[in-house]
Amino acid sequence: MIDMLFPQVCGICGRINKDGLCNKCKIKLEGLVENSIIDTDLESKYFNELIYIFKYEGFIRNLILDYKFHEKPYMYISIVAFILKNKKIFEKLQNYDEIIPVPISKKRMKERGYNQSLLIAKKISKDVKIPLQANCLVKTKNIIEQSKLNKEQRKQNIQNVYELENREILNNKQILLIDDIYTTGSTVNECAKILQQGEPKKVDVLVLAKD
Repeated sequence: MIDMLFPQVCGICGRINKDGLCNKCKIKLEGLVENSIIDTDLESKYFNELIYIFKYEGFIRNLILDYKFHEKPYMYISIVAFILKNKKIFEKLQNYDEIIPVPISKKRMKERGYNQSLLIAKKISKDVKIPLQANCLVKTKNIIEQSKLNKEQRKQNIQNVYELENREILNNKQILLIDDIYTTGSTVNECAKILQQGEPKKVDVLVLAKD
């Protein structure tokens, strides 16, 4: 009855589609895929590989900003549907023991109403059947948005704002850390640094787009 009254639509264009991603939008996204797994050149890097789907530009940039800032949390269904149709990424996901989203502060959560990375992580966890640890990595401070700062300012801004709880869960595990955008790497690198306190086997990072 709910499906009849409120049918699932493609979160990108609004067309009715039971999978949350219509074929027209799927084809458009396929034409923009970068689909790369790289070892970044960060100094003092605390994670192993960076996995990203798109370049952060044009249509993709607008799509992510729409999802993140314009009260469109439902778009995560379309985003994950596309990610999981990518054979290379889907096979890569099978390697992980735990999924952890980059957290946001309580203040930011109250303002926005949702954590965009958590929604994506939850859906991947459910569909790929990898445990989600949403309360392991905690953001304890509300800071200036990273997008408003330069590279050096981002490094300083993000320090000492995360804490690790239930660290024994991570011991000797392969961890996938999920965020939306990779620009300088400061945020995910700081999160990975804190996750290393739990002595995981490895930490990789998955983002939607790389700047």
